[in-house]
Amino acid sequence: MRADLHSRLRTKVGIALPLTPVPVVFATAVLATLLLVTLLPVFFPFSCSLYAQRRRDPLNPLEIDQLRDAMLDPDTRLKLYVEFSRDRMTKLEQMRSDPKTKDRASQTHDMLEDFLAVYDELNDNIDMYVGRKDDIRKPMKVIIEADTEFQSKLRALKSSANTKPDEVRQYEFLLTDALDTVDSSADDHRKTAAEVEEYVKQQKKKKK
Repeated sequence: MRADLHSRLRTKVGIALPLTPVPVVFATAVLATLLLVTLLPVFFPFSCSLYAQRRRDPLNPLEIDQLRDAMLDPDTRLKLYVEFSRDRMTKLEQMRSDPKTKDRASQTHDMLEDFLAVYDELNDNIDMYVGRKDDIRKPMKVIIEADTEFQSKLRALKSSANTKPDEVRQYEFLLTDALDTVDSSADDHRKTAAEVEEYVKQQKKKKK
């Protein structure tokens, strides 16, 4: 039986294998591995395509251009991120308040995901400008005010009395994540504002 399996394996795979019979388990493992290697290129691009569709860019081309143009202007760039985050939150509220809305739970999930993605990029940019010791005192004030607004709206969504439990379950985890992110970021932003104020003072002293 092993000899027959070994012979079939040599014929199907088309490579030289030892002439001595191999254990059935080993031969089966080899066939399974070769099958996986053969099918992987077929399914991998399809999987990547589906992932790319799910993880769409939350920013539209116009917004991307605006951010690119403001790359060297921290004040404008950070305020744009606040504006884009607020836009996502506003659209979320409008969608949920529209009685004609269909798939409200699914849309809520996607819009929360978009808001969180833009807000995360805002935080990444804050870190970048702080690392460069840029003066971002003005945009930090705008960001701190926006944090309070976002916290209020996210909490209102979480405590909404008119939402069915089945609907909530579809976006509950993402909503909790968004709230936790904004809450922790709000604390970080206040600390960052104080740090920026301090290093700007130090820079002014050095110039005197």
